[in-house]
Amino acid sequence: MIKMILFRKFRVLILMVFLVACTMHIMIDLLPKLEKRAAGPETGNGGCQCTHNPSEEAGSWGKQRARSVAEPGWPNKHTLRILQDFSNEPSSNLTSHSLEKIPAAGERGESFKRMKQYDGAADNQKPLIRDASRGKTVAAPGIFRLPALFEHPLYKTDLPTLTDDDTLFNVNTDIRFYPKAAGNQEWHNEANVEEEEYPPTGEVTAESYPNWLRFHIGINRYELYSRHNPVLDSLLKDLVTQRITSVVMKSGGTQLKLIMTFHNYGQALFKPMKQTREQETPPDFFYFSDLERHNAEIAAFHLDRILDFRRVPPVAGRLVNMTREIRDVTRDKKLWRTFFISPANNICFYGECSYYCSTEHALCGKPDQIEGSLAAFLPDLALAKRKTWRNPWRRSYHKRKKAEWEVDPDYCDEVKQTPPYDRGSRLLDIMDMTIFDFLMGNMDRHHYETFEKFGNETFIIHLDNGRGFGKHSHDELSILVPLSQCCRVRKSTHLRLQLLAKEEYQLSRLMEESLLRDRLHPVLIQPHLEAMDRRLRLVLQVLAVCVEKEGYSNVVEVDDHHWAREARGGRDTATHRNPGHR
Repeated sequence: MIKMILFRKFRVLILMVFLVACTMHIMIDLLPKLEKRAAGPETGNGGCQCTHNPSEEAGSWGKQRARSVAEPGWPNKHTLRILQDFSNEPSSNLTSHSLEKIPAAGERGESFKRMKQYDGAADNQKPLIRDASRGKTVAAPGIFRLPALFEHPLYKTDLPTLTDDDTLFNVNTDIRFYPKAAGNQEWHNEANVEEEEYPPTGEVTAESYPNWLRFHIGINRYELYSRHNPVLDSLLKDLVTQRITSVVMKSGGTQLKLIMTFHNYGQALFKPMKQTREQETPPDFFYFSDLERHNAEIAAFHLDRILDFRRVPPVAGRLVNMTREIRDVTRDKKLWRTFFISPANNICFYGECSYYCSTEHALCGKPDQIEGSLAAFLPDLALAKRKTWRNPWRRSYHKRKKAEWEVDPDYCDEVKQTPPYDRGSRLLDIMDMTIFDFLMGNMDRHHYETFEKFGNETFIIHLDNGRGFGKHSHDELSILVPLSQCCRVRKSTHLRLQLLAKEEYQLSRLMEESLLRDRLHPVLIQPHLEAMDRRLRLVLQVLAVCVEKEGYSNVVEVDDHHWAREARGGRDTATHRNPGHR
Protein backbone atom coordinates (compact mmCIF):
# COMPACT_ATOMS: atom_id res chain seq x y z
CA MET A 1 0.00 0.00 0.00
CA ILE A 2 2.79 2.40 0.96
CA LYS A 3 4.59 1.59 -2.30
CA MET A 4 1.46 2.44 -4.31
CA ILE A 5 1.12 5.79 -2.54
CA LEU A 6 4.79 6.60 -3.15
CA PHE A 7 4.46 5.59 -6.80
CA ARG A 8 1.45 7.88 -7.26
CA LYS A 9 3.28 10.76 -5.57
CA PHE A 10 6.24 10.17 -7.88
CA ARG A 11 3.98 10.27 -10.95
CA VAL A 12 2.41 13.54 -9.74
CA LEU A 13 5.88 14.98 -9.16
CA ILE A 14 6.98 14.02 -12.68
CA LEU A 15 3.84 15.61 -14.12
CA MET A 16 4.44 18.83 -12.21
CA VAL A 17 8.05 19.03 -13.39
CA PHE A 18 6.88 18.52 -16.96
CA LEU A 19 4.29 21.30 -16.66
CA VAL A 20 6.83 23.69 -15.15
CA ALA A 21 9.27 22.94 -17.97
CA CYS A 22 6.59 23.59 -20.61
CA THR A 23 5.60 26.85 -18.94
CA MET A 24 9.22 28.06 -18.85
CA HIS A 25 9.71 27.11 -22.49
CA ILE A 26 6.65 29.16 -23.51
CA MET A 27 7.83 32.13 -21.45
CA ILE A 28 11.27 31.97 -23.04
CA ASP A 29 9.74 32.03 -26.52
CA LEU A 30 7.58 35.05 -25.66
CA LEU A 31 10.28 37.00 -23.81
CA PRO A 32 11.89 38.77 -26.84
CA LYS A 33 8.47 39.87 -28.14
CA LEU A 34 7.43 41.16 -24.71
CA GLU A 35 10.75 42.99 -24.32
CA LYS A 36 10.28 44.66 -27.70
CA ARG A 37 6.69 45.74 -26.87
CA ALA A 38 7.77 47.06 -23.48
CA ALA A 39 10.67 49.00 -24.98
CA GLY A 40 8.63 50.45 -27.87
CA PRO A 41 6.49 53.02 -26.00
CA GLU A 42 9.44 54.13 -23.88
CA THR A 43 11.86 54.77 -26.70
CA GLY A 44 9.39 55.84 -29.34
CA ASN A 45 11.87 55.42 -32.13
CA GLY A 46 11.32 51.80 -33.12
CA GLY A 47 14.98 50.99 -33.65
CA CYS A 48 16.39 54.37 -34.67
CA GLN A 49 20.08 54.41 -33.99
CA CYS A 50 20.39 58.18 -33.66
CA THR A 51 18.55 59.07 -30.42
CA HIS A 52 20.09 56.82 -27.81
CA ASN A 53 23.40 56.32 -26.12
CA PRO A 54 25.01 53.08 -27.41
CA SER A 55 27.20 52.70 -24.36
CA GLU A 56 24.16 52.89 -22.08
CA GLU A 57 22.43 50.29 -24.28
CA ALA A 58 25.37 47.94 -23.95
CA GLY A 59 25.44 48.40 -20.20
CA SER A 60 21.73 47.87 -19.76
CA TRP A 61 21.83 44.72 -21.87
CA GLY A 62 24.65 43.42 -19.72
CA LYS A 63 22.56 43.99 -16.59
CA GLN A 64 19.58 42.28 -18.20
CA ARG A 65 21.72 39.27 -19.03
CA ALA A 66 23.07 39.13 -15.49
CA ARG A 67 19.56 39.17 -14.03
CA SER A 68 18.39 36.28 -16.19
CA VAL A 69 21.52 34.17 -16.00
CA ALA A 70 19.66 31.28 -14.46
CA GLU A 71 16.99 31.08 -17.15
CA PRO A 72 17.33 28.06 -19.45
CA GLY A 73 17.32 28.21 -23.24
CA TRP A 74 19.20 31.51 -23.57
CA PRO A 75 22.90 32.15 -24.03
CA ASN A 76 23.39 33.66 -20.56
CA LYS A 77 24.36 30.36 -18.95
CA HIS A 78 27.67 30.24 -20.80
CA THR A 79 28.44 33.96 -20.97
CA LEU A 80 31.50 33.70 -18.73
CA ARG A 81 32.99 30.91 -20.82
CA ILE A 82 32.39 32.85 -24.03
CA LEU A 83 34.01 35.97 -22.60
CA GLN A 84 37.02 33.93 -21.51
CA ASP A 85 37.36 32.31 -24.93
CA PHE A 86 36.88 35.56 -26.85
CA SER A 87 40.05 36.54 -28.67
CA ASN A 88 41.18 40.16 -28.28
CA GLU A 89 43.45 40.07 -31.32
CA PRO A 90 42.84 42.69 -34.02
CA SER A 91 41.99 40.03 -36.59
CA SER A 92 39.13 38.67 -34.52
CA ASN A 93 37.85 41.72 -32.60
CA LEU A 94 36.73 43.62 -35.68
CA THR A 95 35.01 46.93 -35.05
CA SER A 96 33.13 49.47 -37.07
CA HIS A 97 35.37 51.29 -39.46
CA SER A 98 33.01 54.21 -39.54
CA LEU A 99 33.32 54.95 -35.85
CA GLU A 100 37.09 54.77 -35.92
CA LYS A 101 37.74 56.52 -39.20
CA ILE A 102 34.66 58.41 -40.27
CA PRO A 103 36.04 61.23 -42.38
CA ALA A 104 35.83 64.55 -40.65
CA ALA A 105 34.87 67.62 -42.59
CA GLY A 106 38.54 68.35 -43.26
CA GLU A 107 39.25 64.83 -44.56
CA ARG A 108 36.18 64.85 -46.78
CA GLY A 109 37.29 68.25 -48.02
CA GLU A 110 40.67 66.79 -48.92
CA SER A 111 38.95 64.12 -51.01
CA PHE A 112 36.97 66.74 -52.86
CA LYS A 113 40.06 68.90 -53.23
CA ARG A 114 41.98 66.02 -54.82
CA MET A 115 39.19 65.45 -57.33
CA LYS A 116 38.90 69.17 -57.93
CA GLN A 117 42.58 69.27 -58.92
CA TYR A 118 41.83 66.61 -61.54
CA ASP A 119 38.95 68.66 -62.90
CA GLY A 120 40.71 72.01 -63.06
CA ALA A 121 38.45 74.98 -62.42
CA ALA A 122 35.41 74.19 -60.28
CA ASP A 123 31.92 74.37 -61.71
CA ASN A 124 29.26 76.56 -60.09
CA GLN A 125 26.85 73.64 -59.63
CA LYS A 126 27.08 71.70 -56.38
CA PRO A 127 25.45 68.25 -56.14
CA LEU A 128 24.30 67.30 -52.68
CA ILE A 129 26.01 64.37 -50.95
CA ARG A 130 25.15 62.85 -47.59
CA ASP A 131 27.76 63.30 -44.87
CA ALA A 132 27.95 59.91 -43.10
CA SER A 133 29.71 61.31 -40.04
CA ARG A 134 27.03 63.81 -39.04
CA GLY A 135 23.99 62.88 -41.13
CA LYS A 136 24.11 66.28 -42.81
CA THR A 137 24.03 67.16 -46.47
CA VAL A 138 27.13 68.79 -47.89
CA ALA A 139 27.93 70.23 -51.28
CA ALA A 140 30.49 68.64 -53.56
CA PRO A 141 32.59 71.34 -55.20
CA GLY A 142 32.93 70.92 -58.94
CA ILE A 143 32.65 67.14 -59.38
CA PHE A 144 30.85 66.35 -62.61
CA ARG A 145 32.61 63.49 -64.33
CA LEU A 146 29.80 60.97 -63.89
CA PRO A 147 27.04 63.08 -65.50
CA ALA A 148 29.38 63.80 -68.39
CA LEU A 149 30.14 60.08 -68.73
CA PHE A 150 26.47 59.10 -68.80
CA GLU A 151 25.83 61.77 -71.46
CA HIS A 152 28.50 60.28 -73.71
CA PRO A 153 27.09 58.63 -76.88
CA LEU A 154 28.40 55.23 -75.73
CA TYR A 155 26.06 55.48 -72.73
CA LYS A 156 22.99 56.55 -74.71
CA THR A 157 22.41 53.57 -76.97
CA ASP A 158 18.84 52.31 -77.18
CA LEU A 159 17.48 48.86 -76.48
CA PRO A 160 15.34 47.01 -79.00
CA THR A 161 11.63 47.61 -78.51
CA LEU A 162 10.53 45.48 -75.57
CA THR A 163 7.75 42.94 -75.97
CA ASP A 164 5.92 40.94 -73.32
CA ASP A 165 8.50 38.19 -73.80
CA ASP A 166 11.30 40.64 -72.97
CA THR A 167 9.98 41.80 -69.60
CA LEU A 168 10.32 39.71 -66.47
CA PHE A 169 6.80 40.53 -65.29
CA ASN A 170 3.72 41.23 -67.38
CA VAL A 171 1.55 43.09 -64.91
CA ASN A 172 -2.19 42.88 -65.49
CA THR A 173 -4.10 46.04 -64.59
CA ASP A 174 -6.65 43.93 -62.72
CA ILE A 175 -4.05 42.62 -60.30
CA ARG A 176 -3.55 44.35 -56.96
CA PHE A 177 -0.51 44.05 -54.73
CA TYR A 178 -1.28 43.35 -51.07
CA PRO A 179 1.80 43.67 -48.84
CA LYS A 180 0.31 41.48 -46.12
CA ALA A 181 0.12 38.62 -48.60
CA ALA A 182 3.76 39.07 -49.55
CA GLY A 183 5.30 37.59 -46.46
CA ASN A 184 5.13 37.45 -42.68
CA GLN A 185 1.60 38.12 -41.44
CA GLU A 186 2.95 39.49 -38.17
CA TRP A 187 4.86 42.41 -39.68
CA HIS A 188 4.05 45.66 -37.96
CA ASN A 189 1.80 48.17 -39.72
CA GLU A 190 2.40 51.64 -38.34
CA ALA A 191 -0.55 53.13 -40.21
CA ASN A 192 -2.94 50.68 -38.51
CA VAL A 193 -4.71 50.19 -41.80
CA GLU A 194 -6.60 46.91 -42.01
CA GLU A 195 -5.65 46.24 -45.60
CA GLU A 196 -3.09 48.30 -47.55
CA GLU A 197 -3.41 48.21 -51.29
CA TYR A 198 -0.86 49.28 -53.87
CA PRO A 199 -2.33 50.13 -57.25
CA PRO A 200 -1.18 48.19 -60.33
CA THR A 201 1.73 49.35 -62.43
CA GLY A 202 -0.47 49.66 -65.49
CA GLU A 203 -2.20 52.72 -63.96
CA VAL A 204 -1.04 56.32 -63.67
CA THR A 205 -0.47 55.89 -59.92
CA ALA A 206 2.26 53.29 -60.36
CA GLU A 207 4.62 55.53 -58.35
CA SER A 208 2.82 54.44 -55.18
CA TYR A 209 4.37 50.99 -55.41
CA PRO A 210 7.32 50.41 -53.04
CA ASN A 211 10.65 51.05 -54.74
CA TRP A 212 11.81 47.44 -54.43
CA LEU A 213 8.72 46.28 -56.36
CA ARG A 214 9.20 48.92 -59.05
CA PHE A 215 12.81 47.72 -59.39
CA HIS A 216 11.59 44.14 -59.89
CA ILE A 217 9.01 45.15 -62.47
CA GLY A 218 11.64 47.05 -64.47
CA ILE A 219 13.87 44.00 -65.05
CA ASN A 220 13.98 42.89 -68.69
CA ARG A 221 15.91 40.63 -71.04
CA TYR A 222 18.80 43.09 -71.40
CA GLU A 223 19.32 44.73 -68.00
CA LEU A 224 18.47 44.71 -64.31
CA TYR A 225 17.70 48.43 -64.41
CA SER A 226 17.79 51.18 -67.01
CA ARG A 227 20.46 53.85 -67.05
CA HIS A 228 18.42 56.80 -65.85
CA ASN A 229 15.68 55.05 -63.90
CA PRO A 230 14.82 57.32 -60.92
CA VAL A 231 13.71 54.27 -58.93
CA LEU A 232 17.34 53.21 -58.49
CA ASP A 233 18.34 56.19 -56.35
CA SER A 234 15.14 55.87 -54.33
CA LEU A 235 15.83 52.17 -53.73
CA LEU A 236 19.40 52.91 -52.61
CA LYS A 237 17.99 55.44 -50.15
CA ASP A 238 15.50 52.86 -48.86
CA LEU A 239 18.31 50.39 -48.17
CA VAL A 240 19.89 52.96 -45.85
CA THR A 241 16.84 54.51 -44.20
CA GLN A 242 14.03 51.94 -44.08
CA ARG A 243 13.29 50.56 -40.62
CA ILE A 244 14.44 46.96 -40.19
CA THR A 245 11.61 44.77 -38.90
CA SER A 246 13.09 41.27 -39.11
CA VAL A 247 16.51 39.60 -39.33
CA VAL A 248 17.41 35.96 -39.95
CA MET A 249 20.59 34.16 -40.98
CA LYS A 250 20.85 33.16 -44.61
CA SER A 251 21.24 29.42 -45.02
CA GLY A 252 24.12 28.04 -47.07
CA GLY A 253 27.33 29.81 -47.95
CA THR A 254 30.66 29.71 -46.20
CA GLN A 255 30.39 32.96 -44.24
CA LEU A 256 27.75 34.73 -42.19
CA LYS A 257 25.11 36.71 -44.09
CA LEU A 258 21.83 38.07 -42.78
CA ILE A 259 18.50 38.56 -44.52
CA MET A 260 16.95 41.85 -43.42
CA THR A 261 13.30 42.71 -43.98
CA PHE A 262 12.18 46.34 -44.02
CA HIS A 263 8.99 48.06 -42.97
CA ASN A 264 7.92 48.42 -46.63
CA TYR A 265 8.22 44.62 -47.03
CA GLY A 266 11.38 44.82 -49.11
CA GLN A 267 14.34 42.56 -48.30
CA ALA A 268 18.10 42.85 -48.60
CA LEU A 269 21.18 40.70 -47.97
CA PHE A 270 23.39 42.12 -45.23
CA LYS A 271 27.12 41.37 -45.22
CA PRO A 272 28.75 42.72 -42.05
CA MET A 273 32.19 44.30 -41.94
CA LYS A 274 34.95 41.77 -41.32
CA GLN A 275 38.06 43.73 -42.33
CA THR A 276 39.19 47.32 -42.27
CA ARG A 277 39.72 49.17 -45.56
CA GLU A 278 43.48 48.95 -45.27
CA GLN A 279 43.75 45.20 -44.71
CA GLU A 280 44.90 43.16 -47.72
CA THR A 281 44.40 39.45 -48.25
CA PRO A 282 47.57 37.72 -46.99
CA PRO A 283 49.65 36.29 -49.86
CA ASP A 284 49.50 32.78 -48.37
CA PHE A 285 45.68 32.71 -48.34
CA PHE A 286 43.85 30.60 -50.91
CA TYR A 287 41.11 32.42 -52.79
CA PHE A 288 38.45 30.10 -51.35
CA SER A 289 39.41 30.90 -47.74
CA ASP A 290 39.47 34.66 -48.17
CA LEU A 291 37.10 36.81 -46.14
CA GLU A 292 34.14 38.44 -47.84
CA ARG A 293 34.28 42.23 -47.69
CA HIS A 294 31.22 44.43 -47.36
CA ASN A 295 32.92 47.35 -49.11
CA ALA A 296 33.70 45.10 -52.09
CA GLU A 297 29.97 44.50 -52.57
CA ILE A 298 29.33 48.25 -52.55
CA ALA A 299 32.21 49.06 -54.90
CA ALA A 300 31.24 46.24 -57.29
CA PHE A 301 27.79 47.77 -57.80
CA HIS A 302 29.30 51.15 -58.65
CA LEU A 303 31.92 49.61 -60.97
CA ASP A 304 29.27 47.57 -62.79
CA ARG A 305 27.22 50.72 -63.32
CA ILE A 306 30.20 52.71 -64.65
CA LEU A 307 31.03 49.89 -67.07
CA ASP A 308 27.37 50.12 -68.19
CA PHE A 309 26.73 46.42 -67.58
CA ARG A 310 23.95 47.03 -65.03
CA ARG A 311 23.98 43.40 -63.91
CA VAL A 312 24.65 43.85 -60.17
CA PRO A 313 21.59 44.36 -57.93
CA PRO A 314 21.61 47.72 -56.11
CA VAL A 315 23.89 47.77 -53.06
CA ALA A 316 24.32 50.45 -50.38
CA GLY A 317 26.38 50.71 -47.23
CA ARG A 318 24.66 51.14 -43.88
CA LEU A 319 25.72 51.63 -40.28
CA VAL A 320 23.56 49.17 -38.31
CA ASN A 321 22.74 49.24 -34.62
CA MET A 322 23.42 45.62 -33.61
CA THR A 323 21.21 45.82 -30.53
CA ARG A 324 18.07 47.46 -31.88
CA GLU A 325 18.28 46.49 -35.55
CA ILE A 326 19.51 42.90 -35.24
CA ARG A 327 19.24 41.42 -31.74
CA ASP A 328 15.90 42.96 -30.79
CA VAL A 329 14.12 42.14 -34.06
CA THR A 330 15.45 38.67 -34.84
CA ARG A 331 13.32 35.57 -34.32
CA ASP A 332 16.30 33.37 -35.14
CA LYS A 333 17.27 31.74 -31.85
CA LYS A 334 20.51 30.40 -33.27
CA LEU A 335 21.56 33.93 -34.15
CA TRP A 336 20.31 35.41 -30.85
CA ARG A 337 22.31 32.93 -28.79
CA THR A 338 25.61 34.06 -30.34
CA PHE A 339 25.38 37.65 -29.01
CA PHE A 340 27.73 38.53 -26.17
CA ILE A 341 29.68 41.44 -24.67
CA SER A 342 33.41 41.51 -25.33
CA PRO A 343 36.09 42.43 -22.76
CA ALA A 344 36.15 45.88 -24.42
CA ASN A 345 32.43 46.24 -23.57
CA ASN A 346 31.39 46.01 -27.23
CA ILE A 347 28.35 44.09 -28.46
CA CYS A 348 29.43 41.11 -30.59
CA PHE A 349 27.88 38.15 -32.37
CA TYR A 350 29.09 35.44 -34.73
CA GLY A 351 26.08 33.42 -35.98
CA GLU A 352 26.40 30.04 -37.66
CA CYS A 353 28.17 29.26 -40.96
CA SER A 354 30.85 27.00 -42.45
CA TYR A 355 33.81 29.31 -41.80
CA TYR A 356 34.65 32.24 -39.54
CA CYS A 357 31.61 31.83 -37.27
CA SER A 358 33.14 31.54 -33.81
CA THR A 359 34.10 33.74 -30.88
CA GLU A 360 37.57 34.03 -32.42
CA HIS A 361 36.03 35.63 -35.53
CA ALA A 362 33.18 37.49 -33.87
CA LEU A 363 31.71 40.64 -35.40
CA CYS A 364 31.90 43.45 -32.88
CA GLY A 365 30.52 46.95 -32.85
CA LYS A 366 31.75 50.18 -31.31
CA PRO A 367 30.07 49.62 -28.94
CA ASP A 368 26.99 48.29 -30.74
CA GLN A 369 27.17 49.75 -34.27
CA ILE A 370 28.67 47.96 -37.23
CA GLU A 371 29.09 48.63 -40.92
CA GLY A 372 27.66 46.39 -43.59
CA SER A 373 26.50 46.22 -47.18
CA LEU A 374 22.84 45.79 -48.06
CA ALA A 375 22.10 44.27 -51.48
CA ALA A 376 18.52 44.51 -52.71
CA PHE A 377 16.84 41.15 -53.23
CA LEU A 378 15.96 39.97 -56.70
CA PRO A 379 12.37 38.75 -57.24
CA ASP A 380 11.37 35.67 -55.31
CA LEU A 381 12.22 32.41 -57.08
CA ALA A 382 8.55 31.41 -56.92
CA LEU A 383 7.74 34.41 -59.14
CA ALA A 384 10.84 34.58 -61.34
CA LYS A 385 12.90 31.40 -61.50
CA ARG A 386 16.63 31.68 -62.05
CA LYS A 387 18.95 29.12 -63.57
CA THR A 388 22.37 28.49 -62.06
CA TRP A 389 25.26 27.77 -64.44
CA ARG A 390 28.70 26.44 -63.69
CA ASN A 391 31.34 28.91 -64.84
CA PRO A 392 33.42 27.22 -67.62
CA TRP A 393 36.49 28.88 -66.13
CA ARG A 394 35.69 27.82 -62.60
CA ARG A 395 38.73 27.24 -60.39
CA SER A 396 39.45 23.87 -58.81
CA TYR A 397 38.90 25.04 -55.22
CA HIS A 398 41.61 22.62 -54.20
CA LYS A 399 44.99 23.24 -52.63
CA ARG A 400 46.92 21.10 -55.15
CA LYS A 401 44.72 20.38 -58.18
CA LYS A 402 44.38 22.68 -61.16
CA ALA A 403 41.34 23.22 -63.32
CA GLU A 404 41.35 22.04 -66.94
CA TRP A 405 41.55 25.57 -68.36
CA GLU A 406 44.75 26.18 -66.37
CA VAL A 407 46.60 23.38 -68.21
CA ASP A 408 44.92 23.30 -71.64
CA PRO A 409 45.74 26.32 -73.87
CA ASP A 410 43.01 25.27 -76.34
CA TYR A 411 40.31 25.03 -73.69
CA CYS A 412 38.28 27.91 -75.16
CA ASP A 413 37.85 26.01 -78.44
CA GLU A 414 35.99 23.31 -76.53
CA VAL A 415 33.83 25.88 -74.76
CA LYS A 416 32.88 27.53 -78.05
CA GLN A 417 31.44 24.22 -79.28
CA THR A 418 29.37 23.67 -76.13
CA PRO A 419 25.85 25.12 -75.66
CA PRO A 420 25.01 27.82 -74.71
CA TYR A 421 28.40 29.24 -75.67
CA ASP A 422 28.20 28.09 -79.29
CA ARG A 423 25.68 30.79 -80.24
CA GLY A 424 24.16 34.01 -79.01
CA SER A 425 25.84 36.35 -76.56
CA ARG A 426 26.66 34.06 -73.67
CA LEU A 427 30.38 33.83 -74.44
CA LEU A 428 30.56 37.62 -74.75
CA ASP A 429 28.80 37.87 -71.38
CA ILE A 430 31.48 35.63 -69.89
CA MET A 431 34.14 37.98 -71.29
CA ASP A 432 32.35 40.97 -69.74
CA MET A 433 32.26 39.15 -66.40
CA THR A 434 35.96 38.28 -66.74
CA ILE A 435 36.90 41.93 -67.25
CA PHE A 436 34.65 42.95 -64.35
CA ASP A 437 36.27 40.39 -62.03
CA PHE A 438 39.82 41.28 -63.07
CA LEU A 439 39.31 44.97 -62.35
CA MET A 440 38.18 43.97 -58.82
CA GLY A 441 40.70 41.17 -58.35
CA ASN A 442 37.87 38.66 -57.73
CA MET A 443 38.95 35.03 -58.17
CA ASP A 444 35.78 33.53 -56.67
CA ARG A 445 33.42 33.23 -59.65
CA HIS A 446 32.43 29.56 -59.59
CA HIS A 447 28.80 29.91 -60.80
CA TYR A 448 26.54 32.51 -62.33
CA GLU A 449 22.78 32.92 -62.76
CA THR A 450 20.28 33.96 -65.43
CA PHE A 451 16.53 34.47 -65.43
CA GLU A 452 14.89 31.28 -66.66
CA LYS A 453 12.12 33.10 -68.52
CA PHE A 454 14.56 34.56 -71.06
CA GLY A 455 16.27 31.25 -71.87
CA ASN A 456 19.86 31.56 -73.11
CA GLU A 457 19.26 34.92 -74.78
CA THR A 458 19.81 37.18 -71.79
CA PHE A 459 22.50 38.69 -69.57
CA ILE A 460 24.47 37.13 -66.72
CA ILE A 461 23.63 38.39 -63.23
CA HIS A 462 26.79 39.48 -61.38
CA LEU A 463 26.02 38.20 -57.88
CA ASP A 464 28.25 37.69 -54.84
CA ASN A 465 31.23 40.03 -55.30
CA GLY A 466 32.45 40.05 -51.70
CA ARG A 467 35.87 38.60 -52.46
CA GLY A 468 36.84 41.45 -54.75
CA PHE A 469 39.19 44.28 -53.79
CA GLY A 470 41.25 42.06 -51.53
CA LYS A 471 44.66 43.02 -52.95
CA HIS A 472 45.73 46.29 -54.51
CA SER A 473 49.43 45.47 -54.70
CA HIS A 474 48.98 42.39 -56.89
CA ASP A 475 47.21 41.83 -60.23
CA GLU A 476 45.98 38.23 -60.59
CA LEU A 477 46.53 37.68 -64.31
CA SER A 478 44.96 34.21 -64.22
CA ILE A 479 41.55 35.91 -64.00
CA LEU A 480 42.15 37.18 -67.55
CA VAL A 481 42.75 33.71 -69.02
CA PRO A 482 39.24 33.43 -70.59
CA LEU A 483 39.86 36.69 -72.45
CA SER A 484 43.35 35.77 -73.62
CA GLN A 485 42.27 32.25 -74.67
CA CYS A 486 39.09 33.23 -76.53
CA CYS A 487 40.10 36.65 -77.86
CA ARG A 488 36.47 37.80 -78.04
CA VAL A 489 34.87 40.99 -76.71
CA ARG A 490 31.79 43.12 -77.35
CA LYS A 491 32.42 46.23 -79.39
CA SER A 492 30.53 48.38 -76.87
CA THR A 493 32.59 46.96 -73.99
CA HIS A 494 35.84 47.53 -75.88
CA LEU A 495 34.93 51.14 -76.70
CA ARG A 496 33.92 51.91 -73.11
CA LEU A 497 37.14 50.43 -71.75
CA GLN A 498 39.10 52.66 -74.11
CA LEU A 499 37.03 55.64 -72.99
CA LEU A 500 37.63 54.88 -69.29
CA ALA A 501 41.38 54.70 -69.92
CA LYS A 502 41.44 58.33 -71.10
CA GLU A 503 42.43 61.14 -68.75
CA GLU A 504 39.07 62.84 -69.15
CA TYR A 505 37.10 59.79 -67.99
CA GLN A 506 39.68 58.00 -65.85
CA LEU A 507 38.11 55.00 -64.15
CA SER A 508 39.59 55.62 -60.69
CA ARG A 509 38.27 59.18 -60.56
CA LEU A 510 34.81 58.11 -61.71
CA MET A 511 34.73 55.40 -59.05
CA GLU A 512 35.87 57.84 -56.37
CA GLU A 513 33.15 60.28 -57.35
CA SER A 514 30.47 57.59 -57.50
CA LEU A 515 31.43 56.13 -54.11
CA LEU A 516 31.22 59.55 -52.46
CA ARG A 517 27.46 59.11 -52.57
CA ASP A 518 27.54 56.08 -50.28
CA ARG A 519 26.98 56.55 -46.53
CA LEU A 520 30.14 54.58 -45.71
CA HIS A 521 32.50 56.81 -47.70
CA PRO A 522 35.40 56.21 -48.15
CA VAL A 523 34.43 52.78 -49.48
CA LEU A 524 37.82 52.08 -51.11
CA ILE A 525 41.23 53.41 -50.21
CA GLN A 526 43.26 55.16 -52.89
CA PRO A 527 45.56 52.19 -53.74
CA HIS A 528 42.51 50.12 -54.79
CA LEU A 529 41.33 52.94 -57.05
CA GLU A 530 44.77 53.23 -58.66
CA ALA A 531 44.92 49.45 -59.09
CA MET A 532 41.78 49.57 -61.27
CA ASP A 533 43.48 51.99 -63.68
CA ARG A 534 46.50 49.71 -63.85
CA ARG A 535 44.36 46.63 -64.48
CA LEU A 536 42.32 48.43 -67.13
CA ARG A 537 45.52 49.05 -69.08
CA LEU A 538 46.37 45.35 -68.80
CA VAL A 539 42.95 44.37 -70.20
CA LEU A 540 43.45 46.67 -73.17
CA GLN A 541 46.93 45.21 -73.72
CA VAL A 542 45.50 41.68 -73.85
CA LEU A 543 42.87 42.78 -76.36
CA ALA A 544 45.52 44.58 -78.45
CA VAL A 545 47.54 41.36 -78.66
CA CYS A 546 44.39 39.48 -79.72
CA VAL A 547 43.58 42.03 -82.43
CA GLU A 548 47.13 41.89 -83.74
CA LYS A 549 47.04 38.10 -83.82
CA GLU A 550 43.53 37.43 -85.17
CA GLY A 551 42.35 40.71 -86.68
CA TYR A 552 39.91 43.31 -85.35
CA SER A 553 36.78 41.83 -86.94
CA ASN A 554 37.51 38.38 -85.46
CA VAL A 555 37.99 39.75 -81.94
CA VAL A 556 35.61 42.68 -81.57
CA GLU A 557 32.00 41.64 -82.14
CA VAL A 558 29.20 44.08 -82.84
CA ASP A 559 26.45 43.73 -80.23
CA ASP A 560 23.23 44.89 -81.87
CA HIS A 561 21.00 42.46 -79.94
CA HIS A 562 20.29 40.51 -83.14
CA TRP A 563 20.47 37.31 -81.11
CA ALA A 564 17.45 38.39 -79.07
CA ARG A 565 15.38 39.19 -82.13
CA GLU A 566 16.26 35.79 -83.59
CA ALA A 567 15.22 34.15 -80.33
CA ARG A 568 11.83 35.86 -80.48
CA GLY A 569 11.37 34.79 -84.09
CA GLY A 570 7.86 35.57 -85.19
CA ARG A 571 6.81 36.94 -81.82
CA ASP A 572 7.65 40.56 -82.73
CA THR A 573 3.95 41.09 -83.33
CA ALA A 574 3.35 40.86 -79.58
CA THR A 575 2.27 43.86 -77.58
CA HIS A 576 5.14 46.38 -77.47
CA ARG A 577 6.18 48.14 -74.31
CA ASN A 578 7.92 51.43 -73.76
CA PRO A 579 11.50 50.65 -72.70
CA GLY A 580 11.27 53.43 -70.14
CA HIS A 581 13.95 55.84 -69.06
CA ARG A 582 17.24 55.28 -70.76
